[in-house]
Amino acid sequence: MIVRIVKLVIEQDKLDLFLKEFEKNKFKISNFEGCQGMKLLQDVEQPNSIMTYSHWDSNEALQGYRDSKLFTSVWDKVKPHFMERPQAWSHHIYFDGFIE
Repeated sequence: MIVRIVKLVIEQDKLDLFLKEFEKNKFKISNFEGCQGMKLLQDVEQPNSIMTYSHWDSNEALQGYRDSKLFTSVWDKVKPHFMERPQAWSHHIYFDGFIE
């Protein structure tokens, strides 16, 4: 299992558009084959700084999503509104002490 964290900084005046697009697609993404769940995090001090936090069965599962039509359709709509180049990290989970 891996965790994928992606940081996106959205143009302030396009934040609502981004959040609406996320709302439309959140269940499609979180139910994509190999995805075990996803969270959208919004910075407390800078609301246009967004992070996605998702769990994937494997790097191959994540890559399958990144190669999918779903990813392309969402990314094509939100990418023009990034203020900075996205940053992404993938990590293996060695301990998970959170209780949902």
